[in-house]
Order: sequence, then structure tokens, then C-alpha cells
Amino acid sequence: MSRFLLGAFGDPGHAFPILSLGRHLAGRGHEVWVQTWDRWRGDVEAGGMRFAAAPEYKTFPQRGEAPLKPYEAVRRAALDTVPLVADVRPDAVVHDILTLGPALAGERAGVPVATLIPHIDPRTERGWPPFSSGARPPRTGAGRRLWERIGTLVDRSLDLGQRELDDVRAEVGLPPVGRHHGGISADLALVGSVPQLAYPRTVPLPSTHVVGPFVWEPPAEPVPLPPGDAPLVVVAPSTVQDPDGSLVAAALAGLADAPVRVLAARNRTSPTSPAATRALDVPANALLVPWMSYSQVMPAADVVVCHAGHGTLLRALGAGRPVVAVPAAGDMFENAARLAWSGAGLRLPRRLVTPRTLRAAVLTAVHDPSYAARAREIAAWVARGDGAARSAPLLETFAR
Repeated sequence: MSRFLLGAFGDPGHAFPILSLGRHLAGRGHEVWVQTWDRWRGDVEAGGMRFAAAPEYKTFPQRGEAPLKPYEAVRRAALDTVPLVADVRPDAVVHDILTLGPALAGERAGVPVATLIPHIDPRTERGWPPFSSGARPPRTGAGRRLWERIGTLVDRSLDLGQRELDDVRAEVGLPPVGRHHGGISADLALVGSVPQLAYPRTVPLPSTHVVGPFVWEPPAEPVPLPPGDAPLVVVAPSTVQDPDGSLVAAALAGLADAPVRVLAARNRTSPTSPAATRALDVPANALLVPWMSYSQVMPAADVVVCHAGHGTLLRALGAGRPVVAVPAAGDMFENAARLAWSGAGLRLPRRLVTPRTLRAAVLTAVHDPSYAARAREIAAWVARGDGAARSAPLLETFAR
């Protein structure tokens, strides 16, 4: 038996993969500590793990307070976690890619450190477009040369991040890492995605394993499905990127008289938010619910409409369901581009979303069997082992 310390911010997209991994390791007989926000304490303990409170620094300063810069938060979190590492004495630390406090505290104590990347690996190659741009790698020499020139500008930002991280490392007693993406472990990186969304590389990344999605969600009551046997369209908007509920509104309006059933969620938006208070006409072929369990509804769907957040996207593809992606921000653009490249779904730019265009994209995904066939290929790969199942043997060897 080994002892693991796992660490992640409390946001669902980062906490849930760590909880999935921790539950699996605990089920294999290991002692698992999880450092995360207090809101997940009950779920940590219910999964047979031990809870440790993660620092929760204020994201926005109060009046008269100076804003806390990202790497200052990393420095504080690392120093705050040093006593926890000393008390737990883990055989290995596994940290979320954005949660560097336990990584630096573990490294300072001489503990092996692994990184969990809960989405597509952000490390690109020379001649590729910048990550999150939504552009695909070039197919010609001229295209590669163009992206190389743009890449020199991106490198300036990566250089700055490297210097700031090295400064923090020095303040906590560690040597400089001396490379871009220094927050990703050079010893073991676990990528919670699927190979079908990974562009072919000319040089493989060392000590990096694409292990599949880390699947966990809080217990939830089942939701009813719209009656009938027409194809089911599940509309699963982002919890943060659809503040006015525009995606749900476009789907309900565009599919009102289509030969499909629609299940759409508001996704527990604040009762006073524009998305929650917006008046929506729910047609006879649709149901609108506050929240839905993806483990319940994704296998029942024929098509999933979402903003291409990686967790939602992988839930759909892991169930063998094609996706219509409407990327809203950040790595959603990257996810949507790779979805379209994989052939498992369609990408619809947000600026072009109307009831008519969304209807056309959904009906294309419903009636063209190639999208569902490709999604089933991805689901078959996931069925042979998810992220937690593939990661556990790697971590057991790593800890020894």
C-alpha cells in the first residue's frame, strides 16, 4: 500500500478529476489524502479518502486591498502546504495542472510529483498554432513557417511565465525549472483526454500518458426524459460561459418543430442570473430542467449540444454520442477544433449561432451516421479503461 497526496482547486473541472482518481486509488487499498476546497469535504470522505483543506485565496480584492497575482498565490499555497506534506509523508504527490502549491511543497520535501492534466495537453510543437486558438496544425511548409513566426510572439509569454515560476521556486527553496510549461511534471504527466483528439506529434512528449477522461460527478436525482422515441438532443451549456442562456434559447427555438426530443438544462445558474430569470418558450417536444446528471442522460442522447468544455465533451464522446460544439472561451476553441478534426462532431462558431443554424447543425449530426460512428470508436477506447483505471498502475510504480 502507498500513501498519496492529491491536490486540486475546488472548481469542478479540476476537483472532479482528482476525486475520480482518488476514489479509484482508495478502492485499490491505498491511503489517499485530497487537498481541495471545503465544499468537497463530504465527497472526499464519502469516497474513502482523507480531506485536507486547500488555501482559498480571494480571487477579487476588497476595497483598499492589492490584487493577488497568480504566482504570489502559488508561493503562498506552496508554503501553506509544506506542513501538510510533512504530516502526511506521501509516497507521491499528484497535482492538478493549475494547482502548483502541493507540487512545489512535495518537491521541496523530496517526494515524487506527478501532474494530472484534466484536458487536452496544452504543449504544442514548433510550427503549430497557439493552444486555444481554435486553428489546426498546418498542412504545408508555408503554413508551418507562418505559425513559427507567430510562435515567437507566443514564446515571449511562455518565457515570462517561466521566469515568474522560477522566481517562486527560488522563494520556496527550489532550483529553477528552466523550461516552458514548468508546472507540468517532467517525471509523470497524466493527460485526461483521448488519443482521438490529439494531433500527431513528430516528437513524443517524455513521461506523458494519455489515459482517458476522469469521470466523477456529485450524486444527483434522475431527471425525466421527454416522452416518445424520436432522437434525443441533450443541451448541456457551460455553467459559467452562457450567462444569458443564449445557447438553450437558440436550441429550444430552433428545434421546436423538428423531429427530435430536446432535454435542456440551466445547469444550476444563480437564481438571480440572466440565464435563470430569462423567460423561455419550452416547446412540446422539450423539457427544461435546472440540472442534469451526465452519467444518466449522455447514454440516452443521440446528439449533445454544448460549449465544448472538456469534461462535458468527453462525457458525450465517452458515451459514443456525437457533439455539436459552440465554443465560448479559452480552451473550448481548441476542444471544438479537435472535435471537428476527429470527425465525431461539428463546430459552430458562437457568433453564427441562431435558431436556424443550430437546427441545421443538430439535424446534420442526427442524420449523418459518420459522426456517431466516430464517437462510438472513441467510446470503445474509453470503455477499455478510463483515466483513473489507466493511471493507477502508473502511479503505483511511480510511488515505489
